[in-house]
Amino acid sequence: RRQRPDVYKRQMEDYYIDIVIGEGQTTHAVHVPLPPFTLIGATTLAGQLSAPLRDRFGIVEHMQYYTIDELEQIVLRSSDVFHTSIAPEAAHELARRSRGTPRVANRLLKRVRDFAEVKGEKTISLETTEGALKQLQVDDEGLDQTDRRLLRTMIEGYNGGPVGIRTLAANVGEDMETIESLYEPYLLQHGFILLTPRGRMVTDKAYLQLGLPIPGDK
Repeated sequence: RRQRPDVYKRQMEDYYIDIVIGEGQTTHAVHVPLPPFTLIGATTLAGQLSAPLRDRFGIVEHMQYYTIDELEQIVLRSSDVFHTSIAPEAAHELARRSRGTPRVANRLLKRVRDFAEVKGEKTISLETTEGALKQLQVDDEGLDQTDRRLLRTMIEGYNGGPVGIRTLAANVGEDMETIESLYEPYLLQHGFILLTPRGRMVTDKAYLQLGLPIPGDK
């Protein structure tokens, strides 16, 4: 809930809150001291926090995507947790296509494990991993079906952009918040799209990834 800046100050700096109790003429505030505490906040929408609240956090950090090596270690550890075995090269391939996110790596590992079990593999092989990811429509850059639909919509419907987020969301059948928080950050950081004052635009890298000719190339 949104609160006045002075309320944030009382809670986060002065360590007390005032609770209003009672009704009518018996209404009164109760002063409740708070023991010193550490408040840790996490959000993917920092811009929606009020400036007074944001400024009262002593340390502000930005999370980065995990590296491929880090994700490979996560996949290998998760395979032990899932009581399965995976070849190092298969773990590397999974890590490479996991969008820099452990949650995605673990989800893909579970699905690839299913394919390996059907094939009767005791250890998940690179061949099975590549085949499973192909059937799951996860390409070599970690783009899934929705990512590619976003890029194709911008290319085929709007000549690569610029296109506004509202128009893009309506065309692909996703809400704006989902596109902005789930798909767009990865596409931006990996150079598939650009943000301009007029809207989103695809880059040459997006054309190449989709196997489409770059406009203007002979």
